Amino acid sequence: MLGPVILAASRSDKMRRFVSSAPGTKQVVDRFIAGETVDDVLPVVQDAAAKGLEVTLDVVGEDITTREQAAAARDAYLELIDRLRDLGLGTRAEMSVKLSMFGQALEGGHELALANVRAVVEAAAAIGTTVTLDAEDHTTLDSMFAIHEELRKDFPGTGCVIQSYLFRTEDDARRLAASGSRVRLVKGAYKEPASVAFQDKAEIDKAYVRILKILMEGEGYPMIGTHDPRIISIAQELARRAGRKLDEYEFQMLYGIRSDEHLRLAAEGHRMRVYTAYGTDWYGYFMRRLAEKPANLLFFVRSMITKN
Repeated sequence: MLGPVILAASRSDKMRRFVSSAPGTKQVVDRFIAGETVDDVLPVVQDAAAKGLEVTLDVVGEDITTREQAAAARDAYLELIDRLRDLGLGTRAEMSVKLSMFGQALEGGHELALANVRAVVEAAAAIGTTVTLDAEDHTTLDSMFAIHEELRKDFPGTGCVIQSYLFRTEDDARRLAASGSRVRLVKGAYKEPASVAFQDKAEIDKAYVRILKILMEGEGYPMIGTHDPRIISIAQELARRAGRKLDEYEFQMLYGIRSDEHLRLAAEGHRMRVYTAYGTDWYGYFMRRLAEKPANLLFFVRSMITKN
């Protein structure tokens, strides 16, 4: 299995330097990353809106070691929100944030991350949109869920992400579905030990369907993060059985992957949101995209070989 090897490499400074300097890297990174600056990503949002798509925007970056870096990450999101407001795109774009960017791993990090993300959530609400808290490795989740619960007291539309490969997630899904939360369900893209997570793809897929059923039958708003055609079909059937209307759930897919499917689902009347990452600190995000699907890795290797 190459996935775990690639995920391990995502934490290696040596591999970061090698991949960043490889001649074919930029071609592949451009497939998954919408640019490095706000000016790069705003035309992508405008184009998506013109096609009937929505987006969730992620300013990539995870290796935060100082409070100043955490504040800079917060300010990057605030700048993004200001620019979306100026262009009247607030209702077409939400934000996805990793609490590690806001200082969660620092001393006193829980309260620091809460304060930083609250500023972003408040600003997002002011332009008519929402924020979703991304899930990271399992050691961070109790803090993430506690911050999510606290934010929802004032901003009930604040979303969170759960990962089907973790054993705990069915219980988390029941709690979140009962509370009426916005929940993005993904398979999971971090290297997790067998003591806390399924390691077999078939088991992860089965868990995904079980959890999706819980969300569809609950009181919340399911956000289905998958590119898997079989799971997309299952999701549509589960929504039908649960009596959900097309605007009572949504599909989410990554920028640069299955773009034709984005348009097909939107044309059928589904809410279709494109997870769009941008920024200069793209390495960890990029490596997880390679780990998720062998075809992505093959595309990267071919680019390195054929690039002159």
